[in-house]
Order: sequence, then structure tokens, then C-alpha cells
Amino acid sequence: MQNTPDITNRKFLTRFAWVSIGAAVLTILLKTIAYLLTGSVGLLSDALESLVNLVGALMALAMLTVAARPADEDHEYGHSKAEYFSSGVEGTLIVIAAISIIVTAAPRLWNPQPLEQVGLGLAVSVGASVVNLLAAFFILRAGKKYKSITLEANAHHLMTDVWTSVGVIAGVGLVALTGWQRLDPIVAFIVAANIIWSGGRIVRDSVLGLMDTALPNEEREVIIKILDKYKKDDIQYHALRTRQSGARRFTSFHILVPDSWTVLQGHQLLEKIEAEIRNALPDITVFTHLEPLNDPTSWDDTKLDRPKN
Repeated sequence: MQNTPDITNRKFLTRFAWVSIGAAVLTILLKTIAYLLTGSVGLLSDALESLVNLVGALMALAMLTVAARPADEDHEYGHSKAEYFSSGVEGTLIVIAAISIIVTAAPRLWNPQPLEQVGLGLAVSVGASVVNLLAAFFILRAGKKYKSITLEANAHHLMTDVWTSVGVIAGVGLVALTGWQRLDPIVAFIVAANIIWSGGRIVRDSVLGLMDTALPNEEREVIIKILDKYKKDDIQYHALRTRQSGARRFTSFHILVPDSWTVLQGHQLLEKIEAEIRNALPDITVFTHLEPLNDPTSWDDTKLDRPKN
């Protein structure tokens, strides 16, 4: 038996990707102007990360569009896992951006350059950071509400960009105050290290999703608590499994009932259990299997693969 929640109509999520695209285009423009005004390699590194934001947002738009497609003959469980590809690509792009920043900043350690029009350049950069901050809050709230790893990864990337900008602005300001020109590339290196950490975390989360990672412990405990309510001498359960797939959650388990029960009795019990789980954990797909309690073969399929005879 199964129940598939109606969460496939997620095309509206692409509007948040468009917000990210718009924010990325605007911040690229502003940060490029800030770099051209000052000549700061730190501000250039900040602009490069925003370029990666744009590529990531375009990837998010594409994958959210794919993930919203309904199930078909080739993908009977839907296309929700496409979101993991988006976040994985975005995490990889973040790391590539960090490497680009390091390559760009390294020559400035040996050949530091004076900065120009620092005040105006920093003002423009602050404006770009405000744009990113507002977009990040808006997209992150949507990602958590609609359980979209793509939107969450994109929002975290934008927040990383915000913190990057804060560090760059502080560094460039210190360069202007102290006259220590080598501080500019040092700030860029620190920015790159922060970006690598953020990108690695996003890639890790994507890999875990593609590996069908189990639901969080607190959600699994909710399922166990419901099943335990029905557990008696003549009713047992086993083979409980859970997994997350994009916005979808899945659980499956076997219910063992007395041999004398009718199919209708077993069906009614399963319907009751499934309804409780769906009420406790919205948007979860529940698969159940009914077995006779006293048949020895009922206890041979607790593992993922049934033992060979």
C-alpha cells in the first residue's frame, strides 16, 4: 500500500531562482564598478564570486524546472533528485571561484598596487552586499518552507557572498587607513578559504542526498513512536526504512498481524497507521507490507535483500 502526497506542483519555486539571477546580475555590475574604481584585488575576488552566483542561479533555475516535472514511465518516483545536482554543481563552482581568487591575488603579494577612490568603491560594494543580503533571506525562507535543497544551497551561497563582502570591505578599508598594500591580497586569500569551506559543505549535502540518506533522527523517532502505539503481542513491525529525496520523504515497514485476520482487517490497520504518519510528517510517502505473524518467512525479509534459499 502507498500514498503519494501532492507535492509535485513545484514550478512556482522557479520564481525564487529568478530573484537570485536578478540579484546576481545587479551585484556583478556593482562589484565590477567598485573594482574598477579602486583597483582592489579583494573587490575583484568579490565580483568573481558573484559571477559564480549567477551561474549557480541559472543552474538552480534549470534543475528546479526539471524537479517540478511529474512522474513518468522512466522516472516513476518523480524528478525531485534533480535538485541535488544543482546544489552539487553550485558547491563545485564555489570552490572553482575560490581557486580563481587565489590565482588572481597571489601576484599582488609580490607586487602590491595602490588603491584609488576607496570611499566611493566601498560605498558601491556595500550597496551590492545589501542586495545579496535581502535576496538570501528571501530565498532561504522559501527553501526551508518548501524543503528545497536547491534554494537553500543558493541562499547559503548568497550569504557566503555577503560575509565575503564584509571581509573585503573591512580589509580594503584597513588598506586605505594603514597604507599596507599587501593586506589587500591577504584579505582575498581569507575570502577564498571561507568560500572553499562553504562550497565543500554544499557538495557534501548534495552527495548525502544522492546516497538516499535516512530522515533525521527526530523524524524517524516520530514514525517509531506511532508504530509502537500499535505494537502488541499479536501485532508487530519490522524492516523500518526511511530516506530523503529532494522535497520528498519516504518510509517503508512491514506490519505482522495474526494469521486469522482477514485482508480487510489488515488493510484497515495499515490505513490507520499510514494516516497518523502522514498527519505527523506532511509530504511523506508511506509504503507498507502486511505479513502473517506466525509464518517463519515473514521474519526472513527484515534486511534489504531477502536471504537466498
